Amino acid sequence: MNFYQKTVSLRPRTRGFHLVTGDVVSALPDLRNIRMGMCHLQLQHTSASLLLNENADPTVRQDFEALMRELVPENFPYTHDYEGGDDMPAHIKSALFGTSLSLPVTDGALALGTWQGIYLGEHREHGGSRKIVVTLWGV
Repeated sequence: MNFYQKTVSLRPRTRGFHLVTGDVVSALPDLRNIRMGMCHLQLQHTSASLLLNENADPTVRQDFEALMRELVPENFPYTHDYEGGDDMPAHIKSALFGTSLSLPVTDGALALGTWQGIYLGEHREHGGSRKIVVTLWGV
């Protein structure tokens, strides 16, 4: 069994849901060494999230953002507001979607479905760069 671990840095993005599959895969040359295994992604932030969903139609990502703005409004009287009005809503969205994914690896590639892609959910207006610790293991 082989194990690999790397921290992948993502460039800053605006608020919304962004397809980052290519960013992640291109940063993992060791992925090609795994015939059968797992890839675990852990986002190291509490105001963003990772999720797996539709990779073809960008309106899906727009609809996610529109729904989140309705479900977790910024004008709610949050107690935690030290970093601005988008801070606590960002923490809630991160908790709802989660910050990690475990994905199978088959023949040197992520075994994603035809229409699946990895999203970064950026829940702050100016969240900055984001880091994902990627752990690969397999044979």
